[in-house]
Amino acid sequence: MRSVTYSMNVSLDGYIVGPDGSFDWTGPDEEVFRFWIDEIRDVGVHLLGRRLYETMLYWETADQDPTLDDSQREWISLWNPLPKVVFSTTLSATQGNSRLAAGSVAEEIEQLRAEPGGGDIAIGGATLAAEAAALGLIDEYRTVVYPVLVGGGTPYYPRRERHVDLELVETRTFSSGVVFLRYRVARPPANPR
Repeated sequence: MRSVTYSMNVSLDGYIVGPDGSFDWTGPDEEVFRFWIDEIRDVGVHLLGRRLYETMLYWETADQDPTLDDSQREWISLWNPLPKVVFSTTLSATQGNSRLAAGSVAEEIEQLRAEPGGGDIAIGGATLAAEAAALGLIDEYRTVVYPVLVGGGTPYYPRRERHVDLELVETRTFSSGVVFLRYRVARPPANPR
């Protein structure tokens, strides 16, 4: 069965954007950008909330920019053909290889898990991830933690009263001080019959 992963950049105090809505503190870091390129290779479909979808629209036409470097062009070659499902109550259409969600996050994930094909089902966007987490649909949390405190904004982790045990799967420290943390949701062992 395809895993559902939630991955995003996050400040040390747990926010994906600061109080002013900016995320410029995730600034260009070639080593971290290469990491994201490698991560996207394992994704079969990406679920996005409206705000993240609109942020990522930049890449739909970025290939026309002659100043892009090889890494950025490689990202475009992987990101643009990747199927995307956008959850929005305000958009009437999407661009590129994306579609508006036809059902709830639970229905979409159930349908995607039932379809043939490989690769993870990635979730991007805190609001969408909070909904999936509340339903117990996220299998892995992957955070790229930046050494900055932004003091508020949109939290990475859903603020719901729900206890979830996690198992550390992987860590990686980049030369810039950025740290990748990968946790798998600890599932209780099946009852033997």
